[in-house]
Amino acid sequence: MYFNKSAIHYNSKNNLNRIQFLICDETMLIGIIGKPSSGKSTFFKAATLAEAEIANYPFTTIKPNHAVGFVKVDCADKEFNVKCNPRFGYCLKGKRFVPVDLIDVAGLVPGAHKGHGMGLEFLNDLNQADALIHIVDISGSTNEKGEQVPAGSYNPANDIKFLEIELDMWYLGLIEKGWEPFARKAVQEKSELTKALSSHLTGLGVNEEMVKGLVKKLELPENLSEWNENILKKLAIELRKTTKPMLIACNKMDVPGAAENFARIEKEFPDRMLVACSSESELALREAAKHDLIDYIPGENDFKIKNGQLNETQKKALDFIKNNVLKKFGATGVQEIIDKSVFELLKHIAVFPVATNRLSDKDGRILPDCFLIPEKTTALDFAFKIHTDIGNNFIKAVDLKTKQVIGKEHSVKNRDVIEIVTSK
Repeated sequence: MYFNKSAIHYNSKNNLNRIQFLICDETMLIGIIGKPSSGKSTFFKAATLAEAEIANYPFTTIKPNHAVGFVKVDCADKEFNVKCNPRFGYCLKGKRFVPVDLIDVAGLVPGAHKGHGMGLEFLNDLNQADALIHIVDISGSTNEKGEQVPAGSYNPANDIKFLEIELDMWYLGLIEKGWEPFARKAVQEKSELTKALSSHLTGLGVNEEMVKGLVKKLELPENLSEWNENILKKLAIELRKTTKPMLIACNKMDVPGAAENFARIEKEFPDRMLVACSSESELALREAAKHDLIDYIPGENDFKIKNGQLNETQKKALDFIKNNVLKKFGATGVQEIIDKSVFELLKHIAVFPVATNRLSDKDGRILPDCFLIPEKTTALDFAFKIHTDIGNNFIKAVDLKTKQVIGKEHSVKNRDVIEIVTSK
C-alpha cells in the first residue's frame, strides 16, 4: 500500500454492534489463490472481515482460511415499499448482501503441482471450489517467489501464466492417477466413452453432459487406446477452465505504476476476466464502517465520515483512498470481484422466495431469503432448492412483481420475487 497501512487503527475491545448472519448449507465456495505476498489474505479479510494473518513475507498463510463474503444485489423491498428482514446476510440502504463461502489457500509458487512449497497440499484445498479468484500483484512489487522487489520491476503477466500452468498440470496429475488400468478396463469392456470418462473424473466435479461437450469440442478419439499424453493435457486444460472458472483480481492498484501495468495486461490477456482492485483500501473502509466512523456501502464510490473521532493520520489515509482509489477507479474493486465471480463466472442469479403474497414467510418475516441459483432454473427446481417438501408439494408459483402465475417449467429471472403455492 502506498500509504501507511497501520494508519487506521481501532480498539478491538470497543463494544460495537456487528452484523450477524447465518450460512446456508448450500452456499457456493469461491477459492482465493495467487502467489505469496500478492495480497490474498488482505483481499480475503477485506471481503469477509475475518481474522486472517497478513504479512509481507511468503507463506504467511499455511492452512486455508474459511469465511463468509457477500454478493451484492439490489433488494426487492423498495419496489414493494416494505422493509426486509433477512435471515441470511444483511440489507444496507437497499442493497442486499447474500452470503457466499470463501476459502483463502496458501500462496502458490512455480512447481506447485510437483509439490514445491507444499503446492500439492494447497492445490488440493481448492478441489471443492466452484470458481477461483486469482490475486495478482499488478504493481509488480513482488517477484515469482513472493519476495519484495522495487515496484514495477517485475512483470505481473508472468504470474497469470505460471498459475494457469500450475492448475492445468495439477488437473493433468489428477486425470492420470489410475488412468492406465481405467483405460484398459474401459477398452476391454467396450464402455461408452462419456459414461466411462465421467465416472473416472467424478472427483473433478464433472458429469456426462459436460464430458460429452468436451469430447466433441476437442474432437477426442472414441477409443481410449488411442489417447496419449497430449490428449490428456488438452482435456486437463479444458476441464480446468470448465470446472474452475477464474477471475483475475489485479491488486495493489493504489501503487504508482500499477494503472499502467493494468492497461498493458488488459491488452495482453483480452480473453481473461480482469478487475482492478485495492484490497488494502477496501479493508480500511470496511474496518472504519464497522467501527461506526464512516458510512460506507461495499462496492460504492464514496463514503461519509460520521463524526470527529478520526485523528489526522486516519483522515489522511481516508483522503488517500478517496482521491487515489475511489475517484480514479470508481470503487476499490473488491465487491465487484465477488459479484462478477457469482453472476458472470458462475452465471447465477438472485431470486427472493416468499410463502405468502404479503411477501412474508410463515413466521411473518418480510423478504427473508435471497437465493443464488443457476440461470435458467425452473420454478419447480427453485421450489426443490428451497426445500424438498416444497418441491414435492408444488402446485404453482406466482411472480409477485407482475402478479402472473407461472408454471413449473418457467425459468425464474434475476431479482424475481416468487411465491410458491403448495398442497400442504
